[in-house]
Amino acid sequence: MKVFFSTLCNIIVILSISSVLSAQSIEKETVVIPGTQISFEMLLLPSGAFMMGSKPDAKFRETNEGYHAVTLDGFWIGKCEVTWDEFYCFQFKHMDTDSSRESSGFQADAIARPTPPYFDFTYGRGRTGGFPAATMTQQAALRYCQWLSDKTGDFYRLPTEAEWEYACRAGSKSTFSWGDNSADAERYAWLYSNSSGSYQKVASKEPNAWGLFDMHGNVAEWTLDFYSDQYFTILDSSSVNPVVVPTKKHSRTVRGGGFEDYPEQARCAYRKKSDPKWQARDPQIPKSKWWNPDSPFVGFRIVKETRKISKEERDAFFNLMIKD
Repeated sequence: MKVFFSTLCNIIVILSISSVLSAQSIEKETVVIPGTQISFEMLLLPSGAFMMGSKPDAKFRETNEGYHAVTLDGFWIGKCEVTWDEFYCFQFKHMDTDSSRESSGFQADAIARPTPPYFDFTYGRGRTGGFPAATMTQQAALRYCQWLSDKTGDFYRLPTEAEWEYACRAGSKSTFSWGDNSADAERYAWLYSNSSGSYQKVASKEPNAWGLFDMHGNVAEWTLDFYSDQYFTILDSSSVNPVVVPTKKHSRTVRGGGFEDYPEQARCAYRKKSDPKWQARDPQIPKSKWWNPDSPFVGFRIVKETRKISKEERDAFFNLMIKD
């Protein structure tokens, strides 16, 4: 089960880390999805080490958290959660084109796309104009990453648990990226207390110190890892670019908390296990590969590797990480 990213694909370049990292000093780029007018922003986080998890605390012991030194190579990460505007370019064939920066061989007609949901899984929540995409399975999020990789020629994927927490903490060692006081949560996060029962437009709260929005709240976010109760035991044996590769469909690790959660569930260290019950109202047998009707509070954020990776290597990666 245990595989580490530097050996999994041998694809990450180590970057030097500055002693002081701020939102102003982080390199940024705007990516336009080929053949569309839809764009999103990415931030480059340099390599570094941080303390992952939380210190032993009776209040949070039941969440299976540890406190371990982890070292990561540099990576690009989405400034915001992936929005419906972006996801629709993948979901609907009429919004896609054969345009690709990788080669002339991309064919929109050949792409496997999400099946039409049998009812509105957003339950009337916003869909266009900057709302986070939600309710999809982790497999659907990974398929989006694969499609985007083929469109751009870059390698997009979900963040590992460790990468996600590193980005969320933004150099902090506190309970939340802004400190330890949960009373400040509404400045940074859409949670149960202020969301009116719905996700909100991305980047409408304050960002963390590295300029990333909605790392706490709004929608919780899929990570790459298979969920393991022994995750921090795994870190005891190796803590460089860790990732737990899936061996079966369930379950995956979700991070960040969503609009239905309390601050305690949106902490930097909080780990949530995906639940097969999120597909309870799906009448299909077998259940959909694309949609979780009962998780409108889960979306995703993407990362990008720091150098070009061949399509063959990318496809091998997605074949390894996606389990039907």
